[in-house]
Amino acid sequence: MRQNKPEAPDEKEIKELMEELVDEPIHKEEGREVMMSGKVAVFSCREFDEGKWFTEYAQELGLTLSKCPTAPTMETIARTVEGCSCATIVTTPVDRQLMREFASCGVKYISTRTIGYDHIDLAAAKEFGISIGNAPYGPNGVADYTLMLTLMSIRKMKPIIERTNIQDYTLFGLQGRELKDLTVGVVGTGRIGRTVVGYMKGLAKEVLCYDICPNPTVAELASYVALEEIWQKCDVITFHAPLTADNFHMVNADTIAQMKDGVVLINTARGGLIDSKALIDGIESGKIGAAGLDVVENEFNMYYYDRKSDVMNNHELAILRGFPNVTISHHMAFYTDNAIKTMVGDSLRSCRCVIDGQKNPWEIRL
Repeated sequence: MRQNKPEAPDEKEIKELMEELVDEPIHKEEGREVMMSGKVAVFSCREFDEGKWFTEYAQELGLTLSKCPTAPTMETIARTVEGCSCATIVTTPVDRQLMREFASCGVKYISTRTIGYDHIDLAAAKEFGISIGNAPYGPNGVADYTLMLTLMSIRKMKPIIERTNIQDYTLFGLQGRELKDLTVGVVGTGRIGRTVVGYMKGLAKEVLCYDICPNPTVAELASYVALEEIWQKCDVITFHAPLTADNFHMVNADTIAQMKDGVVLINTARGGLIDSKALIDGIESGKIGAAGLDVVENEFNMYYYDRKSDVMNNHELAILRGFPNVTISHHMAFYTDNAIKTMVGDSLRSCRCVIDGQKNPWEIRL
């Protein structure tokens, strides 16, 4: 379930990398030496939380920033990346057309300030000679959020809050379940999944795991089983896998039919892991007892924007939001003080490594 990418570099490795940086970055391109610019284009820059860290790390690393508050488009790229050899983005899609525009403007490296990078056309990046990197922030924030959504789902917190807000203090229909009686399945045991296993081990009746690359440390805490066994035996299933062509819609009508009646699904990974239509059908039939969703399909260009006056074009999300047993948040499980600092810092550090021709542990192998 994990992508072929490096783990986040530790503090010692980061320090060693920074000490190795040279003053005159020289690169070879088609047999000639090319000087790379120390200027970085920052897209979707949020001054209210990222701003101070961009200022601090740019000064520390000797970088000049060209900031853009919105996502990369043909127009924003043209006016933002002039003189920039690197760019940093968030979760907005970068397709082949935008990748070609980045390349034509001289960008050699794009860093996404996220763990996942399924929003980037990697084939186009390779075609146009642009390397890609990510920023794998610490796992605890998302793991905490996963536990929170799990508890909210099994204790029916959404209808509890809704009733309390209108001074309805009745109990009927609000009886919940306890984790100690439930078997929890963890799909994907990378850094976040491993942390969730550790949390659940002390709370749940049993923890079962699935990953195409089982981790020996996790195996000491929980049992690795086939994916079919996760579907059949688990009361709660939480997803921590990257989105790939192989696991797109891994939760669908067929797999939902294999699950226990009243199963609870938690997704803080990627929306495309779950077929939204099949999820809706499962909830309406009663097969799925509850869901906690920090991510949904087709969230790009919607989440992180003020859409309260817009007509919704995500029909499935509109339906899911109306269910009393579905808790939805807008892709913010990562959103903690530590994560924002790390995402900005590691993104700019990776740019510094590329500019100076040094080993870049954040780079994704294309």
